Amino acid sequence: MRRFDIDKAALRGPVAVLMGGNSAEREVSLESGRAVHAALTRRLDGVLAIDAGADVLRRLIAAGVAHVFIALHGRGGEDGTMQGALQTLGISYTGSGVLACALAMDKLRCKRFWQAEGIATPDFAVADVTANYDELAARLGPRLIVKPASEGSSIGITPVDNAAELRAAVALASGYDSCVLVERRVMGPEYTVAIVDGEILPSIRLETPRTFYDYEAKYQLDTTRYLCPSGLDAGDERALAALAARAFDSLGCSGWGRVDVMRDAASGEFAVLEVNTAPGMTSHSLVPMAARAVGIEFDDLVVRIFSASLARAARGGVPG
Repeated sequence: MRRFDIDKAALRGPVAVLMGGNSAEREVSLESGRAVHAALTRRLDGVLAIDAGADVLRRLIAAGVAHVFIALHGRGGEDGTMQGALQTLGISYTGSGVLACALAMDKLRCKRFWQAEGIATPDFAVADVTANYDELAARLGPRLIVKPASEGSSIGITPVDNAAELRAAVALASGYDSCVLVERRVMGPEYTVAIVDGEILPSIRLETPRTFYDYEAKYQLDTTRYLCPSGLDAGDERALAALAARAFDSLGCSGWGRVDVMRDAASGEFAVLEVNTAPGMTSHSLVPMAARAVGIEFDDLVVRIFSASLARAARGGVPG
């Protein structure tokens, strides 16, 4: 097993774990936060657990918090908002900075950026309830995915195969975001690649009997299979790792994160779906699973992520 320790001399004050918040991913964030808090508490005394409500900044200031582990998912915690507030207060935090988080959370701008950079990502269009299915199908293919531009955990996402399904899916996604994407549905296996403190961890292949890897498959069902090793040969594993690293680095991400990728079954080509800058840390979560494959148990994973933020703060570095 690989061991990581916290440099307590680098601590400038109290440590807090931020969790919960008000996003659609609140319940998952609470589960992640509790697990992270328990891990840090086994290595440090006095770690605070803070549900990030409207008074979160006041509570951080009142407690004199100097370092934060961000276990918030979705809006308000993964979109650059919290990162900017912490940076203004001089509080160090885990993960990527303001710009990288904002770009990664906004799938529309992120995909436009990747297209400009030549990073493979499924073709897409912006749509509303007046969207014409036949026109979209002619451009993107008959099998589509409709998603809110700025949600995570597959919330508000629907696969569609006809006009009636498209209208209903766009209406559903519009309830979560004013910007809705219609994306070419890549037919093939899904993979995810975790990156922690510059190390690219082994890929995981996701298999579910459901139509796609939705919220229930991620967090509620025991029928989802996670294959790590993923079954790729060495050449394909290197290609996937390189694509994930390029997508992650292109946005200026740092610290840790997870890159989700589809592989077209017909062509064998990989295409990036999104980058998660504060991935889940629950019992079903993927970063801990990939870490275990290289001998890093959960507590040491948490410590490594937290220690990377301490080292960056000690260097006077500001996340991108």
